[in-house]
Amino acid sequence: MNPRWLPSAALLTAALLGLAACGSSAGDGGAAAGDRAGQIEVRIPEDGNSGLLALAKKDGSLAKALAKVNAKVAWTGTAGPFAPAAQQLDADALDFAQGSITSATAALAQSPGFKLFAAVAPDQLGEGILVKNDSPIKTVQDLVGKKIAVWHGGTSEYLLLKALKQNDIPVDRVERVYLQPNQIAPVFNSGQVDAWSTWGTYAVPQLADRNAHFLVTGGQVGSDNHAVWTVRTKFADAHPAVVKALYDYLHEAGLKQQQDPAAYLNVKTTAGPEAVSPAQQAIQIPIDKAKGTAQPITEADLTRFHSVAQFFADQGITKGFFDVKPYLIDVNTLPGSAG
Repeated sequence: MNPRWLPSAALLTAALLGLAACGSSAGDGGAAAGDRAGQIEVRIPEDGNSGLLALAKKDGSLAKALAKVNAKVAWTGTAGPFAPAAQQLDADALDFAQGSITSATAALAQSPGFKLFAAVAPDQLGEGILVKNDSPIKTVQDLVGKKIAVWHGGTSEYLLLKALKQNDIPVDRVERVYLQPNQIAPVFNSGQVDAWSTWGTYAVPQLADRNAHFLVTGGQVGSDNHAVWTVRTKFADAHPAVVKALYDYLHEAGLKQQQDPAAYLNVKTTAGPEAVSPAQQAIQIPIDKAKGTAQPITEADLTRFHSVAQFFADQGITKGFFDVKPYLIDVNTLPGSAG
């Protein structure tokens, strides 16, 4: 069976309008290189109601960290899948964003306007392939002949393909149904697809509702899907001390989140659609405790990044192997230091 798309014209239109709305400005000979007060503007999406940047926005701690290098933060909206963020980085509408190495590799192969400056170890617990609790699918082998919802060219598709390869299942024995991540829940819950390969943002609510469980997790399929922090190349070239200041902040904040993950949930509100319910918190907190923090990208990390790049090339997701080494920044060589 061949992969197929279930497109949503309204969602695609909304995404394009959102991209246009996020665009600010300035081109970089100075792009985002200064405002009326002479400070360097740092355009970065927030985390919404939970996460490092949600708390950073609320308590002003990131603003204080950036002020030390004559920079100020400009929040550009709520973070989402990395593919649109990569387009914004390439179009000079964003300066920093977080994604996965899978989505970053796919994006770099198309529009290499950004670099990677930090990595977080793969999430072993919070991403994987979801199936309904009453599903007849009990093993990965049972996915043969079934429809699996995925988001193209990133974490979602990577986890599915890793599971199939691990179990010696040809990819054409399952049907990949390509959907936008925020489209998938109703399709999955209504039974229009048999499984859903996804990550924590979307998995945790399903797990908390107790109507689904992981068939396999990222850890069980041997995922090398690091989270990565990215920066627009021209911004990094012009303002290396700001990149270092942001790295230092993310590293320290990640350590604090590991120690007290509950403090990073429901940062703005405990009610409404953004709120993390007690059932969701019970699942999210162990995931966040087990999660690492931002670290400099090492040679060992590069080896694992290249294993992902080769895997995507072998699976036909990218057109050949993509070498990410030219797109890495060693934060240890940047000016400035923590504290």
